[in-house]
Amino acid sequence: MLLDSLESQLVLVDYQERLMPAIFEGQAVLANARLLARAAELLEVPVWGTEQNPSKLGANDAQLRALCRRTLAKMQFSAVEEGLGEWLRPPARPQGGNARSLPKHLQKPQNQEAERGTIVIAGCEAHVCLLQTALDLVEEEFDVWVVTDACGSRTERNRDAAFDRLAGAGVELVTTEMVVFEWLRGCEHPAFKDLLALVK
Repeated sequence: MLLDSLESQLVLVDYQERLMPAIFEGQAVLANARLLARAAELLEVPVWGTEQNPSKLGANDAQLRALCRRTLAKMQFSAVEEGLGEWLRPPARPQGGNARSLPKHLQKPQNQEAERGTIVIAGCEAHVCLLQTALDLVEEEFDVWVVTDACGSRTERNRDAAFDRLAGAGVELVTTEMVVFEWLRGCEHPAFKDLLALVK
């Protein structure tokens, strides 16, 4: 199964200014997160951010934050515990009216956002906030894809242990370029040249 940009949302977990210097290979992790966010913007994939205890750890990287529709400030390690799941689901369609309501053929069509049940997620720390958020999203019946080269922990061992556990839970493990090129599907996509320039 390949990723589809029309069914995807991107969640960026805790790329915070006071945390990133302590992350193993943090600069590469952040660069890949920026590439993902830029690709999502070009392909009209909704982007959401989270920040763990921002009063202590600071805000997310400014470039990432600017590309997010909203950023969830949280104290729980899992962003789902703080309401992320509600953000990722389209608003419920209003219930039908009473007997005096207009017949359906006379009502204005509802602009309902399509369900995007595929969550592409990356972030820090991989073995804490990213892991707990991803596992909770699986429990919420989202299709979860973790972008490994855009995830980090303070130690390589903790990061890799998170990937082992996520794979065991049925989460798809991918890389930044896998996501970008699956979202594109082919070189005739209007955004191909722009994204190729970012990848290179």
